[in-house]
Amino acid sequence: MAEVEEGTVSELGTIRIADEVVAVIAGLAATEVAGVAAMSGGFAGGIAEVLGRRNLAKGVKVEVGVEEAKVELHIIVEYGNRIPDVAWNIQENVKKAIEQMTGLRVLQVNVHVQGVNFPTKGKEEEADEPTLK
Repeated sequence: MAEVEEGTVSELGTIRIADEVVAVIAGLAATEVAGVAAMSGGFAGGIAEVLGRRNLAKGVKVEVGVEEAKVELHIIVEYGNRIPDVAWNIQENVKKAIEQMTGLRVLQVNVHVQGVNFPTKGKEEEADEPTLK
């Protein structure tokens, strides 16, 4: 098998994994980690969205080479979690997911904590108050 800039060439043709595919894998792997409240749009997005399926690559930037990848993640952490632990767990989960699913070697997973999500007081009070019927 010969390696070329466009992807991996096999006997049947060329294999190229799109950057967007790697970004979606990274985004999903990051959101699986306990303590991650949301992905942030980064500098351009400004406002963090609650996790959802609208844009699975939100807050993720990737550079994909022929055999390797670098990932930048912008996250919002849930209040009460130890940020270094959450970031380390994200790095491990994202690296594992990308390497298992794509075969690419992950060189870097950089985690940028853009904010902290605090619980809303109104929701906590409603949950603590007994319901009268």
